[in-house]
Amino acid sequence: MVSERVKGMVKGFDATNGFSFITPDDGSEDLFIHQSSLKFDGYRSLNDDDVIELSVGSSDDGRTKAVDVTAPGSDAHTGGSRPSCGHIPTAGRPLVVS
Repeated sequence: MVSERVKGMVKGFDATNGFSFITPDDGSEDLFIHQSSLKFDGYRSLNDDDVIELSVGSSDDGRTKAVDVTAPGSDAHTGGSRPSCGHIPTAGRPLVVS
């Protein structure tokens, strides 16, 4: 079952293993996110403090996780551009503003 869309902030994305945790803006518990849930163009990675929009789903073992992750305001089914960083862009990466 998938919930309505919520916003959150990325913390500690592990690019090597392709996962991170998201702190939802609504104050609920942090959510696991895997790079396969990212629905935007280009390399599927996130930066710390990126603001994203997501739905809350369940993994096969019943744990909650982030699914259909997009930049704020993008369509979860068609994706869109990468989220813009919440503070300073990582060196060598362009900042994409939606």
